[in-house]
Amino acid sequence: MTYQRLSIIGAGSWGLALAGTAQRAGRDVTIWTRSVSAAEALAATRGSPRLPGVRIDDNIAVTASLDDAVRCDALLLAVPAQALREVASALTPLITNGMPVVACAKGIERGTRKFMTEVIAQSAPNATPAMLSGPSFASDVARGMPTAVTLACAEEKVAVGLARALGSMTFRPYHTTDLRGVEIGGAAKNVLAIAAGIVSGRGLGASAAAALTTRGFAELMRFGRALGARPETLTGLSGLGDLILSCGTAQSRNFSLGLALGKGLSPLDAIASTGLAEGVYTASVLDEMARAHNVDMPVVAAISDVLAGHVTIDEAIERLMMRPFRAEA
Repeated sequence: MTYQRLSIIGAGSWGLALAGTAQRAGRDVTIWTRSVSAAEALAATRGSPRLPGVRIDDNIAVTASLDDAVRCDALLLAVPAQALREVASALTPLITNGMPVVACAKGIERGTRKFMTEVIAQSAPNATPAMLSGPSFASDVARGMPTAVTLACAEEKVAVGLARALGSMTFRPYHTTDLRGVEIGGAAKNVLAIAAGIVSGRGLGASAAAALTTRGFAELMRFGRALGARPETLTGLSGLGDLILSCGTAQSRNFSLGLALGKGLSPLDAIASTGLAEGVYTASVLDEMARAHNVDMPVVAAISDVLAGHVTIDEAIERLMMRPFRAEA
């Protein structure tokens, strides 16, 4: 399948980065932003304070009209996870039968416990849901730095076609039909990155950071297995790869949030200082889902409780370190 015309819904940093990526891959690209004034400003300046120092190509069209945006072969939804349902619902009357709609946000919807492609399937039943995930910072992708990601769709031909449509010398998508595995990796790593940030902010040392990342990945694997994800997906780019990236640098908003928490800020103050990270929404939902599936995820539970104010960071650390001794499995 060939997808020549791609539209990016959302002109945040990730949307702008994906627009540039698609254009470098030789596609005809349109980027949509909600505000007419914002669309006019982006069209005139070809840049945005959300992605400083990056200029979008003159050949990328900018619009505030959803009718214009859906005149394409595939849609990429570069909007926050908790806003995905609203945007997908607005697009529903305009989507032609079977059009690929790619979720580009990593998370789980609060309240419904739905993964992103489930939200698309429910909100836009005419669409073919897909998911783009993996170790990628918007600033790196926007500047054409080498990046590898995973593109998932239940229909393999669609996944292959979308990967080819976005692929270039600097952006390499691997395709899979394991939607659930890709979505679990992206959602869980957000929560674990907050934990890694706390370890760093608390000054607990490199040994603790390594232990946290390793045991966190074990939790991700247990949860993935319980929900039918493939092991090779969880150990791939969208699972282990994204976890390594997000748990090691303050470029990750989730890690930065944890860093602020580790240095003593309250959850509200940490969010105010770093910006709201997807992991804040995902932590409680992931904890609820783990309990519902009888999956042991103590690190996720600890982060959920810290963010909710149920325990202090010191109490959470003590709780984790005082767990019964057991075999590593």
